[in-house]
Parts: sequence; structure tokens; C-alpha cells
Amino acid sequence: MTTTSDLLLDAAALSDDMMGSQAARTLDAASRRAALAARADRATRRVAPLWPLQNFVAVNPFLGLSEQRFEQAAQTLERVVGARMRLPREHYRALFATGRFGRDDLAAAVRRSGTGSDAAVDATVDALLRALDEASTAPAPSVATVADVLDAATGSRWAELATGEISKWCAAWFDRGQASWRMPWQALPLYAAWREAAAIDRTPRALGLNGFEQVVAGLPADPVEAIDAVLQRLGLPDEAVDDYLHRAIAGVGGWAAWARHSTWQEELYGGTDDAPVQLLAVRLSWDAALHALHAPVLATAWPSAVAKAVEARRAAPPDALVVDMLLQQAVEIATQRELSGRLTRNAHEAAHTDAPAAAPRDTRKAVQAVFCIDVRSEAFRRQLEAVAPQVATGGFAGFFGFPIEYVALGHTEGGAQCPVLLTPKVRVRETVRGAAADEERGIVATRLVRRRVAAAWRSFKVSAASCFSFVEAAGVLSGPKLLGDSLGLTRPVAHPQADGLDARVVARTGPRIDPDQEAVPDDAGRYVRLRSGFGATERVDMAAAILGAMSMTRDFARLVLLAGHGSTTANNPHASGLDCGACGGHTGEANARVAAAILNDPLVRQGLGARGIAIPQDTFFVPALHDTTTDDVSLFDLDGLPATHAQDVQRLRDWLGDAGRRTRGERARLLGIHGLPDAMVHADIERRSRDWSEVRPEWALAGNVAFVAAPRARTRGLDLAGRCFLHDYDWQADAGFGVLELIMTAPMVVASWINLQYYGSSVDPRAFGAGDKTLHNVVGGTIGVLEGNGGDLRVGLPWQSVHDGERLVHEPSRLTVFLEAPQAAVDAVIAKHANVRELLDNGWLHLVRIADEGRSHWRYAGGGRWEPMA
Repeated sequence: MTTTSDLLLDAAALSDDMMGSQAARTLDAASRRAALAARADRATRRVAPLWPLQNFVAVNPFLGLSEQRFEQAAQTLERVVGARMRLPREHYRALFATGRFGRDDLAAAVRRSGTGSDAAVDATVDALLRALDEASTAPAPSVATVADVLDAATGSRWAELATGEISKWCAAWFDRGQASWRMPWQALPLYAAWREAAAIDRTPRALGLNGFEQVVAGLPADPVEAIDAVLQRLGLPDEAVDDYLHRAIAGVGGWAAWARHSTWQEELYGGTDDAPVQLLAVRLSWDAALHALHAPVLATAWPSAVAKAVEARRAAPPDALVVDMLLQQAVEIATQRELSGRLTRNAHEAAHTDAPAAAPRDTRKAVQAVFCIDVRSEAFRRQLEAVAPQVATGGFAGFFGFPIEYVALGHTEGGAQCPVLLTPKVRVRETVRGAAADEERGIVATRLVRRRVAAAWRSFKVSAASCFSFVEAAGVLSGPKLLGDSLGLTRPVAHPQADGLDARVVARTGPRIDPDQEAVPDDAGRYVRLRSGFGATERVDMAAAILGAMSMTRDFARLVLLAGHGSTTANNPHASGLDCGACGGHTGEANARVAAAILNDPLVRQGLGARGIAIPQDTFFVPALHDTTTDDVSLFDLDGLPATHAQDVQRLRDWLGDAGRRTRGERARLLGIHGLPDAMVHADIERRSRDWSEVRPEWALAGNVAFVAAPRARTRGLDLAGRCFLHDYDWQADAGFGVLELIMTAPMVVASWINLQYYGSSVDPRAFGAGDKTLHNVVGGTIGVLEGNGGDLRVGLPWQSVHDGERLVHEPSRLTVFLEAPQAAVDAVIAKHANVRELLDNGWLHLVRIADEGRSHWRYAGGGRWEPMA
């Protein structure tokens, strides 16, 4: 007999079961959401971040695919988004015809791919030679969005329209001061703001999408849940989801790259940012609407497209891609063979020259000149050593080991003067040397007033309400300046350093390195505590570390030049991309001046002496800036040098002037002005730096192909044609191999980013380049550029940066790193750092170890294996 108590117990048990089931469902939902959020995040990370125009730096466009082998990534990009990592077949055919690579290089490429017997290698090489005469094939993506399928079925342009509308929205939501008003939803997260606007936006209806706002309103408010709802609506099998998400975010890849920059910055400081995932939700919402409003057309076309995508995912790489990847490998092998041979011959010649029977040499040089490792420094260093054998040059990352935030005079926030892989550790403010507090406040106030007036005037000239009346009323008054700017007689825009300042004040500005403490607000309104200036012990620590990293701990010259670099151009949105990447897309002047000030500090010298680094009293560090457009070098802070060094400084100026003249003559070949007298070459190059219509003021890092980390003796005297990053490194002075680890994890990686950005912008300028520079329009103030008046945000380099109108000036080739260090030490760094191991084992860059004092080379073959270079 069932009692009341039994019923109560049964009810309690049932209640517990129901609660347990509900908890399980909640847990399953939470787990499902977390898993989908991870997949969405992974898809957005396929897109590399894009830095803003004010500090535009080179980025590896394939960063999100680095866990795949180079060839696998090429297949993924062609299959999913239709982007290519190979050049048309005619390019390789032309290189083979001119002897750039030959049959032996093809055989080496085939062997590296894993082909076994000699007979198989020969047969494959014969097939490659026949393939050289075949027509090129353009990649066609196998993965499609709903918009793509609808366009293919009806001849519409929904994919383009969706990208254009999302781009307009992103330009407004991400705006950094270009707009004169703020959107009412700008304080909301991206996806939430877009949904609010979509509820009243009639643009989709005008385009023919009646009911668009109702479909969007029916999607969940949470971006991850909205993505889940779209995937469910589209009926995608699990195997197709990752590729579909990748394809969708690539459709707005430029703005996804900008959102990824926000994520990158947040993660550097330990934060998070899901803006890329929210942007993905916006893009998928368009597909949801198109699918709902064009159901009859898509009834069979969409399932067929999904099946095709799944089938392509399982398929082997197409033959054309395999062939082109082997041809690309052969070109790179030929480059490595040529460079390796030159370095080996140079080592043999140097060993013969430095034989004991040779005359003893003075160990103290007149000048030691340290330049950035940038490829543009290679030519200048070579020419400086040629005109002045008394000068020893060195190469080091252009931020000179000082990861600082530099705040210009009158500004409250500064820019990070360090590689983007690092975060600033110290804030350094610009000051007016010798100025009392009242005088500096007056200078700052004047600058702020001038800048505000100039900003108001610019706003009046370009705003929609006043631009036409301005042209009618005052346009004629701009005639003389317009003519002067067009003739290159004036600079159209003031240099940022001098903006709002008188010339005599600019000459007195410089960094203040003395310490204090302050709270620094970031863009998100949070407070990050940065040390402002350097303490006494910290100065000694950093000075010792930097001198050790530069392999400069003895035999100091009377003058040690620390030369950062920057570029002078006009009317160039990507101007900062020509400046120093190691300084975060800024000029290296601030870092050089900070480094020199600390190394000239008597107390620092005393502290270094206690650590075994004795700098002579007559040694002075001189900061400088190498203008890579004009090859002029400016010296700073000379008022701290004694009169005894006046003649040394004048002699250095003369040597730098001669080296600049010779370097300009060398660069004149690519600029099309070779053969003109030196004075005319200099005048034309200076004109280019001021000409607002010049699309190629300089070629920057075009042609970069190799990175050498070794003593200067390995490359001294070699003409490397401005194609090599040169980092001085002496492993015998590197106790514990800390400097080796730093080189392989920072400069080597940054150089790889630069190399792969040029690679991507050359092989597929549509997907990885910024398009035609003459059509650029700046968007969002400092965000980036559109090509024309619409479309997606453009990433990468302008076409004019890699192509001269007739041919590619940059020949795409993965970076080859020549590194002189013991194998065990190199292996230890590779084993310790997964990102370095990934780059090497997956073939994103090539590593060659210099051994036997430069007379033999060993190639890293992956997986910890080394092979002798043939």
C-alpha cells in the first residue's frame, strides 16, 4: 500500500530527476556555446591583424594558417576563399628561361618534397619542365556563402553588396575621429549596435531584400547564439562548418583584420576582445536573410554547394598547385644556393686576407655605426665602409632594445616605439631642452592652438556642408600653394614632428629620460601603470643588455653612431609603413636618442665598468636618423659633445654625405634615373619626397629575400643589393645564448612577417594587397584605406610598392635565414619556442646554419634534422 510519505518521496525524486535533466541541458547548451565560440574565434583568427595608418607595420597575411605547412595553406586558401600563394605559370617560365633556376634546382625541390629514387626524381623533373609550357590556372574556391551561391544561380551581386553595406557600417562604428558626429549605437558592442540599426535601416529593402529587418530581428541577440542559429538554418554538416565560417569572414576580411588588431592589442595586455566574432555574426546574418528571402532559388543550389565543399575538403591538392609549389621551391633553392655560395667564398677570402702573415691592423676604429637591420641599411652600410674603411658598421633592431611609448610634446598619449610583438615598458615624454617650465607650457599651448585651428580649417574644407562653398569662395587663393606642391617646391603637409612648432623649437626638442610615476589611460579608458623615464639601476641594466646584444662590449671608437631610420613622403596614407617596423611603424629617432642619452650618462658608464664593460672617457654615442627616401643622415644632440670631438663629427658628416651620394646612385637604377649626375639624382629624389603625386618615392623593402645573423666579417664587402636584413651577432660572446634566443624569437620573426607581407601582396594583390594607390580613400580617420569609394577595407601593400608598371620589382620568395651559431644552441631555441618551430617545420621560412667560421652551411630540414648545403 502506497502511503502519503511514499508519494512525497517519489515526488521529491522526480523533482530531483527533472532538475538534474534541466542542469544537464543547461550544461550541454553552455558546452555547445563554448565549442561554437571557439570555432568562430578560430575562423576569425585565419585573418591576420591590420595596424592603423598612423603606425602601419608589416604583417604576415598567412599568420592564421601558420599551423599548416606552406603548401597545405596554399591549398586551403585556394579551396576556401580563392586566394593564391603562387604566381602565374608564365612567371616561372620566364625565370627558367633567363637562368634564374635550373634543372638541378628542380631536382632539389622534388627531393625536399619526399620523392625517393633518382629515377623518380628525374621523371618528376621532366614533368615539371613540360608543365612550364602549360597555361596557368586561376584558383576557384569550392566553398561558398549563401550570397555566392545566389549570385552564381541568378547573376546577382549579393556578395559584393553585403560586403559594401557591412563596410559602410564598420567605417562608422570603428571611426577614429574622421566623422563629425557619433552614431547613436556606437557605445554598444558591434553586433548589438548593428542589430539596432538594421531594425530601421531601409537600405536592404531598397536593394530588393524585403523583410531583411524581420529576419535579423528574429536572430538571437547574442552573437555566438546568432551564429549557431544561422548554421542550423543553413543545415550545414559539422564537416563543412569551419570552412564556411572561414569563407564568410574572408568576405569582409579587411574589416575582420581591423577587428583582429583590436583583439591583438587587448591580448598583449592580458585582455580579450570578441569584435571579430561579432563581425562574423553580422556577415552570417546577411546569409540568413538571403537564405530566407530566396528560398525557392536556393532549394537545390545550396545543398549542392555544401556537398561540393565537403567533397573538395576531402580531395587531394590539384596537380597545378603541386606543380607551382615545386616551381616556387626551386626558385627559392636557387636563391639560397647563390647566396650561400657568395657567403662561403667571402669567408674563404676573408680567412686568406686575415692570415697571420698579414700586416697588423689598428683595433680601434674611428667610428662604429650601428644601423637598423632593415634591408635599406645594407646598401648604406656597404657604401659607408667603402668611403671610410676606418668605420665599422653594425646591424641591430632599430628600436635599439628600448621598448618605449614616446609621447610627443603637447600630447597626452603616445605611440609604441617597439616591435608589435612587444609591449612598451617605459613612457618617455618629449620635452624642450633648456626650457623652463613656464616656457615649455607656453610652447605646448601655442602648439595646441595651432593644431586646433588647422583641424578646424581642414574640417571646414572637407565637410559635406561646406566643401563646395569653400572651393567657390576661397579655392582660388589656394592656387599658389597648389602649384608649389605640384612642382615639389613645398611640402603639402607639415612633418608630424614639426606640426604646430616653430623651427627653432623643433631643434630644441628631445626625449626626457628622467623617471617619475603616473597612471596612463589607454583607449578603453582603463589605467595601465607605465614607468615614466628610467631609474639609475634600470639604465645600467638596459645599457649592459643592449651592448651585449649588439656584440659591442669592448674596443669602442671615439664616436659610436646609433642610426634609426624613417622615410619622407607626401600625400601617402601608408607613409608609416616606410618607417621603422622595429619601432612600431614610427621613425627610429626617439629610440636612438634615448639609447644614446643613457649610454652617455656618466653614472651608467660607472655601473657598466663594474660589470666589466669599460667605455673609454673619449667615447660618445651620437643618435642619428637615416632618411631612407633621400639617404641623408641627420645627427642629433651634438651639444653634449666636447670641443675635442668637433673634427670627428665633421669627418663623420663628410663620410655620411659621401655614403649617401653613392647609395642614391645605387638606388637610382630602380627609380629610373640612373646615369644622371649626382646633383640631379639628389634633386630628383628630394623632389619625390615632397611630391604629392609620387606613387613610388622609394622602394622600401621590396626585394627582401634573406636575413643574416652573424659577424659582419661574413658579409663585409659583399654587394647584397639591398635585399638582406643584416643583424650583427657573435655567438662566442653570447654566454648562455640569450641573445641568440632573442634574435630567433623577435627580429627573425618580424623579418619573416615583412617578407611574407611582400610575398602576399605580390602573388595575390587582390586578396593580400591594398590595390591601386591612386584610388585610395582614407576611412575612419587613421584606420585604413578603401580602393575607390566602397568595398572592403584593403590590407597589405599598394600595388605600386611591389610593381613598377611593367614587372614585379619584388620577386616573391620565402625568407632564408643565415644564422651563425652552434647547432645545439639553435636546436634548443627551436625546441623551446613553438611559434619558431612552427615557422620552420612548416616551411614558412628557411633556416641555414653557418658553421666552420663561414666556410660551410647546413640547412634545417625540419623535425630537428640538418642537411649539408650542396
